[in-house]
Amino acid sequence: MKTIAVIPARMGSSRFPGKPIAKILGRPMIEHIYKRVAMSKSLDATYIATCDEEIRQIAEGFGAKVIMTSDTHERASDRVAEAVVYLDADLIVMVQGDEPMTHPDMIDTAVAPFKDDPKLGCVNLVRKIDHEADYLDANTIKVVMNQQNDALYMSRRPIPTIAKTGFANTAAYKQVCIIPFRRSTLYQYTHLTPTPLEQLESIDMLRLLEHGMQVKMVPTEYNTQAVDTPEDLARVEKLMAADPLLSQY
Repeated sequence: MKTIAVIPARMGSSRFPGKPIAKILGRPMIEHIYKRVAMSKSLDATYIATCDEEIRQIAEGFGAKVIMTSDTHERASDRVAEAVVYLDADLIVMVQGDEPMTHPDMIDTAVAPFKDDPKLGCVNLVRKIDHEADYLDANTIKVVMNQQNDALYMSRRPIPTIAKTGFANTAAYKQVCIIPFRRSTLYQYTHLTPTPLEQLESIDMLRLLEHGMQVKMVPTEYNTQAVDTPEDLARVEKLMAADPLLSQY
C-alpha cells in the first residue's frame, strides 16, 4: 500500500494563534513535526496542508512539500481530504500539527493493522493517561473503548468516572493524534454530514462514530505532549531538550 502522511496546520488556532510557527529549541514547531514524521520507514512521502501563506513560506524554507487548501475547514480531517485529492496513495496518515514529540515508530505502529485487515478504515493511536491533571485537562481528548479496542466515545471531559480507589486505579486513556485513514474512508468522512457530538466536543473522530463507523484504537508506548497553549509549548521544550531524535535533523 502506498502510504503518505499529511500534517494539517493553520495560524488561526483559538487557543494559541500562530502555534505552528512558534519556536521550540530554535525551530518552528511545524518543522519538528515534519522532519520527525518523514523519518518513518512506512511512508512514501510527507506533506504539510495549510491555508496560510506564512506557514507555506516557512515550511518550504526547511524543505517541506506544501499543499495549499481552503481556509473554510473546521476539521483537520476535511483539510487533509482536500489536500490528497490529486495525490496517489492508499493510506493517508494525518498527523496533527501540534504533536512535536511524534516519533517515527508511532507512524509504523499506526499503519501496521491495515496490512492484515482489508476492511479497516481508520486507526487512532491511544495511550494510558499517567497524570490526573491530564485527565482533567479539556485539551486532552479522552477515549473509552470496547473489548476489541474500538472507540465507543471520545470527550474533552474526564471519562470514564474515576474509580472509588482513585485515579491510579482508573483505566483512563487519551487519543494520540496520529490517524491513518484508508483513502476511501477519508473521502467518505468528508462527505458525511457533520454531527452534533462532533461539533459539541470539537473532535473529528466523533463524526465517524456517530455515523456508526469503526475507529480502531492501537496502543503506543510513546508518551507525547500536544501543544494547545503557550504553557504546553514551554513544557514540551523542556521534554524535548534531551531528545536523541534532534541530532538526526
